[in-house]
Amino acid sequence: WSLFTCRSRKAGLIRHPNLSHGQTTRHPRGENIPTMSTILITGANRGIGLELARQYANGGWTVLACCRSPEKADELNTLAAGFRDRDDAEADAKADGGIRVYPLDVRDAAQRAALAAGLEGHPIDILCNNAAISGDWDAQGFGGCQADPWLAVLHTNVIAPMLMTQDFVENVAASPRRLIVNMSSRLGSFPNAFDDCYFYCSSKAALNKVTLSCARDLARRGITVVALHPGWVRTDMGGPNAALSVAASVVALRKNLAGITLSDSGRFMDMDGTTIPW
Repeated sequence: WSLFTCRSRKAGLIRHPNLSHGQTTRHPRGENIPTMSTILITGANRGIGLELARQYANGGWTVLACCRSPEKADELNTLAAGFRDRDDAEADAKADGGIRVYPLDVRDAAQRAALAAGLEGHPIDILCNNAAISGDWDAQGFGGCQADPWLAVLHTNVIAPMLMTQDFVENVAASPRRLIVNMSSRLGSFPNAFDDCYFYCSSKAALNKVTLSCARDLARRGITVVALHPGWVRTDMGGPNAALSVAASVVALRKNLAGITLSDSGRFMDMDGTTIPW
């Protein structure tokens, strides 16, 4: 199949009201849209999101990789092209798995709506709300906080995951796995002594509460909602001195996610499944 980049409803997004796992629908441009196990990842252009895309695609999943500026996401595009070329080389094989890249600023209601319309009826086994920003670390200590940069962090890290969950809950409900993952942080845990980053810490604490509330609301539909701490990881946000490589973090996250059940819904966990205090 070809790399399918979703730009807007007018760019060829279609609805699939009768689509179920194990089927393949045909896009008007001639593209097969596979419906095997599927994960949608926000912030998939770098760091943990990129590695999640890599490892899930290597595991045979269909990855819907979303990021703000796909035209600048060189690593993600190269990765996706590699799976496209693999499919081209195995033309007789079923076009399952691989990575499809979509432009999505999670704060943009129009982009969320367009993507949701294009994926209507397409089951999403795991919705991974990974996109996040830290804000300027030097501007969020006591005495230096300002409203606008704080609100920007809250919009991306708290409000957007909630709205993504609302927009794609029907896709998740239509899947066998029915799992929503909010990428959180130990910095949002109240016992944590790291108190001088008001923007980021408060955003993750709020995300944890959103996770718990969604878990309660969606339990009747059999949807599991969890918050995960990926560890202190060597990413642009975590810095070069962090304890974990991105690959090691994602290996642990995937192992944990594979064993999560509805009884875990509402939990705040470390990457290995250990409960973290609120």
